[in-house]
Amino acid sequence: MAVVAQGFWEFRWPTWQEVTFGFLLFVVLAAVSVFVTVFVVVRLPADYFARPDPPPLFDGRHPALQIVGKIAKNILGLALVVAGVIMLFTPGQGVLTVLLGVMLLDFPGKRALERWLVSRPKVRPAINALRSRYGREPLKFEETT
Repeated sequence: MAVVAQGFWEFRWPTWQEVTFGFLLFVVLAAVSVFVTVFVVVRLPADYFARPDPPPLFDGRHPALQIVGKIAKNILGLALVVAGVIMLFTPGQGVLTVLLGVMLLDFPGKRALERWLVSRPKVRPAINALRSRYGREPLKFEETT
């Protein structure tokens, strides 16, 4: 195996085992991303975006569980946003994964960003087509009283 010295950094070609591992890791992570995205989009309540606030996730639980749950939810959300941004430039469900990650994060202006992401011309029809494929009603966006 040839190692080419380039100043401070050294470059070497990856082995076939490393290439195979990288490819398999890519395929597995892409499949998991698609599965999780489909699962969450299909299970969302139809009026999720029509409500002024998202439904509470950890209400009625022990305070320690609420704190741990919110921290874990935000870490997972951040990881999904990063993965989604990467998938914007590689094969995968990039926009939907970013949307899923944003839905898990807690920050000011989140509802407006969620609604903006879902209102994109290609995103809303894709979500509603996916939901109809699994027998779920389309998402509603009007404020419910």
